Amino acid sequence: MSTDDEVRLCIVGAGLAAAGMADALSEEGISITVLEKSRGVGGRAATRRRNGCRYDHGANYIKDSDERTRELLESLGTDGLVDIDAPVWPFDSDGTISESERPESHKWTWEAGITQLAKRLFGRTDAEIRKETRVDALREDPAGWTISDTDGATHGPFDAVVLTPPAPQTADLLRATELVDGEGDLAAATDAVDQVPYRTIRAVLLHYPFEIDRPYYALVNDDREHEIGWLSRESCKPGHVPAGEELLVVQMAPDWSTANYDIPLDDAASEVAEQAAQLLDDDRLTEPDWVDDQGWRYALPDAGVDSEAVAPLEAHGLYVAGDWVVGEGRAHEALWCGVDVGERLAATI
Repeated sequence: MSTDDEVRLCIVGAGLAAAGMADALSEEGISITVLEKSRGVGGRAATRRRNGCRYDHGANYIKDSDERTRELLESLGTDGLVDIDAPVWPFDSDGTISESERPESHKWTWEAGITQLAKRLFGRTDAEIRKETRVDALREDPAGWTISDTDGATHGPFDAVVLTPPAPQTADLLRATELVDGEGDLAAATDAVDQVPYRTIRAVLLHYPFEIDRPYYALVNDDREHEIGWLSRESCKPGHVPAGEELLVVQMAPDWSTANYDIPLDDAASEVAEQAAQLLDDDRLTEPDWVDDQGWRYALPDAGVDSEAVAPLEAHGLYVAGDWVVGEGRAHEALWCGVDVGERLAATI
């Protein structure tokens, strides 16, 4: 514990779990430092800009799962908030598209992109975000937690640390963690985190100088037997694509993504464009005028961590949060896991 009255917390990672946690703790008088390896915030809820387009290449929107999600989004300000009103339709292994029979829920993003969610949450806190800082080890001692990064700098001491990277990366950090006592608990927690299964996804972005008119916003493969897992039209989001143009976000299925994760973009885009043209029955789509991509080696968890195995770490002031903790790869799940862990942490420290 720190020598003064202020509790000092470090959050590793600046994704939605971290943003939700920082927001939940903003009135608790806790000093928050966020260490993020990249140049931005939001994790997979990220947005890029190119050639007059904005596009959400990871998480495409935040699902309106319940009333508290709607209230949270409204509290961030409704300027630029977008509800994607076109539906998501399923398709099968043969590429047969069917009209969805499920009730449509709200699908929220912003004209400036989904990254606004993390930016606005962090923006109403006093959290210090240290970007381009890759954590490589943690050490507990009587003064608290000290964290080192790959550039040789140290951060701390902190009274508590929350790890929010994907489970495989969190397991690596746990292996590089030193506890004052409780090595058995640390080993059991590391093993549990290491066992969380993940799907790999490579997203390929295809731009066209013409409109694509369809009655749906996106298509999702509901039997997991097609090489395309998800295809969506960024033109359905106001402010994302100029009039008369289209930008497809094509997230390939895990098997394809794993096998083709490192092939050159031009080769990947050529194959993906052929697949998209066949699925949408439009030969024009084989020739996009520009392309982009993003690989997510640890994109979506297929199960949650064993909560009993990681719980003993909290006695040391070491917590975990993220969609993999609850086992559901959804933006709102990561967000609310961060909020819930933050509230529990506040009650403890």
